Amino acid sequence: MKTTLLASAVALTLSTGAAAASDADLRELAKSAGLEAVPYGLQAVDDNPITREKIELGKMLFFDPRLSASGVISCNTCHNLGTGGDDNLPTSVGHGWQKGPRNSPTVLNAVFNKAQFWDGRAEDLKAQAKGPVQAGVEMANQPENVVITLKSLPEYVERFERAFPGEADAVTFDNMAKAIEAFEVTLVTPNAPFDQWLEGNDGALTETQKAGLAQFLEKGCPSCHTGVNVGGQDYFPFGLIKKPGADILPPNDKGRFQVTKTASDEYVFRAAPLRNIALTAPYFHSGQVWDLEQAVDVMGTAQLGAVLNAEETALIAEFLRTLTGEQPRVEYPVLPVETAETPKPEL
Repeated sequence: MKTTLLASAVALTLSTGAAAASDADLRELAKSAGLEAVPYGLQAVDDNPITREKIELGKMLFFDPRLSASGVISCNTCHNLGTGGDDNLPTSVGHGWQKGPRNSPTVLNAVFNKAQFWDGRAEDLKAQAKGPVQAGVEMANQPENVVITLKSLPEYVERFERAFPGEADAVTFDNMAKAIEAFEVTLVTPNAPFDQWLEGNDGALTETQKAGLAQFLEKGCPSCHTGVNVGGQDYFPFGLIKKPGADILPPNDKGRFQVTKTASDEYVFRAAPLRNIALTAPYFHSGQVWDLEQAVDVMGTAQLGAVLNAEETALIAEFLRTLTGEQPRVEYPVLPVETAETPKPEL
């Protein structure tokens, strides 16, 4: 109750133009709601010390389409680093032009998520890296074939041995995933306008954007969207108050239930991270909403039981646009050339 009253007071102060007096209160409220700036520096991950050699190898593997059976699809195909870390499609196109069942989440800042995939079935980035390679609708390959391919390329063998020194057999499917994880740890987007403001720069946000943040807080959005990634920390029913239509919430996709087989997990999904949300349309696991304001409206009705008016929707969307950070600058790697032993593509 105190939090809501403070948010309402801050929103009123901002609407009357006295923002300078309320920045400190709004900042305190945002932090108390669990919102955090994207930190600088590499994040540590479990069971995988991050080294320069591992990062460079992981970058090559991230862009190498030969991890797929067709030799066409790489990690970057669905997590394009030039388009916000996703593919900007409703659902991704995979092996043999098959369409996947869900929208591709951004890989940017994924290291800050509690778990990976919409249903959280991968505990970390290295577990996630193994999934698409083996999924028939995505890269459609087998671990043993991936290893044969990598071992057929002398430069990869050398790089694996440098990245995983002292191992009797460095070129393994597990080490492939660890290298990709090491590279993905670097794919963070710090210094967004919201981060600058949260760290004390009052002028980093406009008065409209601050009013949008106050609305975001007052409506209760941080109940699900909190932490560094402004989401990605827990699981919630999609349609907590009112279920969206079947176009947005397909009845045949029961979300986390497919992982846990627990009835209470039907139509439960990981809260979407909102970092760089302005770059990653279309929205939701079904990828059926292209407009950010419409997505805000849907969430208001489905999750909060609130019908937002046009001004409230526009203000919240303006705040969400301040979550776009500095995009990683990644030089496309030159990949090893095939040898006579390299398996041929399966088209």
